[in-house]
Amino acid sequence: MSKSAGHATGQGRKVLLVDDEDSVRELIELYLVKEGFQVINARDGREALRANGEHHPDLVVLDLLLPGLDGREVCRQIRARSRVPIIMLTALSDEVDRVVGLELGADDYVVKPFSARELVARVKAVLRRGATTGEEAEALVFPGLRIDRLQHRVEVDGREVHLTPTEFRLLWHLASAPGRVFTRADLLDHIWGYDSESDARTVDVHVKRLRQKTGATESRSFAITTVWGLGYRFETRALPDSEPSEPDDGR
Repeated sequence: MSKSAGHATGQGRKVLLVDDEDSVRELIELYLVKEGFQVINARDGREALRANGEHHPDLVVLDLLLPGLDGREVCRQIRARSRVPIIMLTALSDEVDRVVGLELGADDYVVKPFSARELVARVKAVLRRGATTGEEAEALVFPGLRIDRLQHRVEVDGREVHLTPTEFRLLWHLASAPGRVFTRADLLDHIWGYDSESDARTVDVHVKRLRQKTGATESRSFAITTVWGLGYRFETRALPDSEPSEPDDGR
């Protein structure tokens, strides 16, 4: 494990870096340490799971293609017991593979080959999004839904629903302004810290997961609705018949 360089940006926070290519890990570690992060290295999936349990990192950078236990399974097992943010690395250009990573609970992804500076910027953005400010309300309460920011807890009809940090931020952001339409670009910029049309599918996948986990449909007392050609909005009632909204197809 590399010691923090003391830079104010990283503030000594720990990043678990999982990749079977030594050259890739060395390059990423060089840039992360320069920014003040501590880096814990793992070369395969099983080593990654052990390191995650032992060191409790603040964020995981996880390669999708690993020998033995692959990145998908590592992500699934980490997410089953932890809400630690996960950024997946993939050399695969197929969108399906990126979507699979997101559906397993990854917070973001970077496609190889990538700039080490870009990856570090993504790491900073994900960690920055996890910070809360005192200006926000402590909780949002609606019929059948309570979102507690301080406890990072969501309850649907009195039942706790477990969300990843990114899913929680997305739900909080949408629910903070009921009825307002947020474009995919708005959500990418606010939740993920960047705006790119090529990454719009990231928003769709996370909204789909929110709907599945919370049971949010138009027949319930709250819904996350897709608005044609625009984006998404949080509703506390069923939509009027005249509203030009897409069917709830999971996108």
